[in-house]
Amino acid sequence: MPAETHELRAGKLFSVQDYVCVVTGGGTGIGLMAAQALAANGAKVYITGRRAEVLEKASKWHDPNGGTGSIIASVTTDVTSKDDLEKLVDYISSKEKHVDLLITAAGISGPKAEPDTKDAKDLKAKLWDNESFEDWNKTMTTDVSAVYFTTVAFLPLLQAGSNVKGHLTASVIVISSMSGIMRHAQGHFSYNAAKGGTVHLTKLMSAEFQKAKIRVNSIAPGYFPSEMTTNESGKDNKSEIPDEKIQEKGHVPAGRPGEDEEMAMAVLFLARNNYVNGEILAIDGGVLNVVGGR
Repeated sequence: MPAETHELRAGKLFSVQDYVCVVTGGGTGIGLMAAQALAANGAKVYITGRRAEVLEKASKWHDPNGGTGSIIASVTTDVTSKDDLEKLVDYISSKEKHVDLLITAAGISGPKAEPDTKDAKDLKAKLWDNESFEDWNKTMTTDVSAVYFTTVAFLPLLQAGSNVKGHLTASVIVISSMSGIMRHAQGHFSYNAAKGGTVHLTKLMSAEFQKAKIRVNSIAPGYFPSEMTTNESGKDNKSEIPDEKIQEKGHVPAGRPGEDEEMAMAVLFLARNNYVNGEILAIDGGVLNVVGGR
């Protein structure tokens, strides 16, 4: 049906009023940015992670006081544990009859070893000695396998959300990375390989789960401030990256890190646009225009 002009207001188009959302890794970084964006626009957002104190702090600092949305610290969850994921689903099921949006933001960076020498013997030594099968397995398990099993665990609640709205609407947003698209290793072979797996997993799940009326898309962030990128956060669970640090990299046309508002726009777009399924939305400040990808 053609829309009346007044129906195209941003507040109407991107409202998530009364949505029920779950965000893994929601206590810090991009997960917290997503939780804030949703709660600010009327959603009830359950955040989870491994550290109870981090979840409680995030809820205390960033709950939109006076608004209709909320950020709720749920049970702690190790996303690499099926038992923990089932406990999380049971907890959400005890509070809600459905879920409209799942965001899988939990992840780790993995080992780092710079391939910055032309001598093959030196190259082997740097990569062989600084990485292990155990490191790779942990990165793959957290950044790829856990995304899959988290999504699978929530399928019934997500389908219930679609049935409530009556059309393809409940969805999953997978937080991948521009690192999963580019060909530059950045010294993070395991992380970039894992994020490449996450990107393709998004496409697989989007195709297979649409029969259950569940959309799956991914946000591939560039340099956004988080504990993963800065190794720290403040009393409000927020991190900062000086513009100069980004400019030193020499491959970021925007010349600065991404901002909370920019991540919020992407989250709301993918949460609300029912005609988007299986897409990877890069928010990278132009990096992939400079560094080879895909």
